[in-house]
Amino acid sequence: MKKSGIKHSILATGTAILAVFVMGSLLPAFAGTVKFGHVAPPFHGQAKGVDAFADYVKEKTNGEIDIATFPAGQLGGERSMAEQVQAGTLQIAALTTAVLQNFVPQCAILDMPFIFPDRKTAYATLDDPEVQEKIFSFFPKKGFIAIGWTENEIRDFTNNKRPVRTPDDIKGLKVRVMNSPAYLDTFKQLGASPVAIPFPETYNALQTGVIDAQENPILTSILMKFTEVTKYVTRTQHCLTECVTVVSVDYWESLTKEQQQIFREAAKLCIDTNRTVNAALHESLPKINLSIEEYAKANDIEIINLTPEEREVFRVAMTPVWDKYREKIGDDLFDFMLDKIAAHKQ
Repeated sequence: MKKSGIKHSILATGTAILAVFVMGSLLPAFAGTVKFGHVAPPFHGQAKGVDAFADYVKEKTNGEIDIATFPAGQLGGERSMAEQVQAGTLQIAALTTAVLQNFVPQCAILDMPFIFPDRKTAYATLDDPEVQEKIFSFFPKKGFIAIGWTENEIRDFTNNKRPVRTPDDIKGLKVRVMNSPAYLDTFKQLGASPVAIPFPETYNALQTGVIDAQENPILTSILMKFTEVTKYVTRTQHCLTECVTVVSVDYWESLTKEQQQIFREAAKLCIDTNRTVNAALHESLPKINLSIEEYAKANDIEIINLTPEEREVFRVAMTPVWDKYREKIGDDLFDFMLDKIAAHKQ
């Protein structure tokens, strides 16, 4: 090849590389598939809600934003995913406030035991725009943009020792709880011995007597077969396992205003779907086709529904826990939430 030919080839190659570089610099910073992680199993309402979120965004952006959902902790545990979102390596995640309070302490307000008198009041409070604006305002400076809710469920108490109707009935029991300060403090205050055993080890721990009890939504307890080894179920509904849909700051800022609005609309669809599916699961357990009450009766599981007066005794017993977290959360947010809950009480 002549030298002039070689020079021409090098020049052409260099021009092509430059063109690719320039074109690449004009592409969106997050071109390609966007990831959305969470820990719920695929059949759960939370997973169905996240899938609805992804479908809505894809439809409304005409396929420009394609979100891949990763259920059941495929992208790691909740703390890991929170750190990934902070770092910008994961674009979106739905994470429990029990975990997020380690990053955003104000989240602990939603984990206060017995703060919500019932499910309807909880939903009405959380859907209040002022509540969302207040709580979500603490997220950006911690590396998150909060855009909506998902949920696991309202938590109940199961044990293999005795029926539980009062705080005294819990005293002395070894209870598996989530590894969250608010949950550990709650059961210490009730006189139990809380143990932060990993969730997958809960069944064996109950079966072998390492623990006497555990607290999870009754739906979870049945599906995970915890009720095979804990025949007493008390619908304490002590905490709502609420999750926040968080987006990495860098990814959020790469979206147009119109796309950000689509994400907020998708977040609303997500929680509506989440709640609807969970309610349906209560009426027809997957693969079992029985309601929770029918399943309990067929399997000699005793379900105890607390009266409003009995729940009030539990709430009063939680006063020291509330006082402790009031100092961490601040009077302003704590009183704001109590006022909102009272205003939305059904």
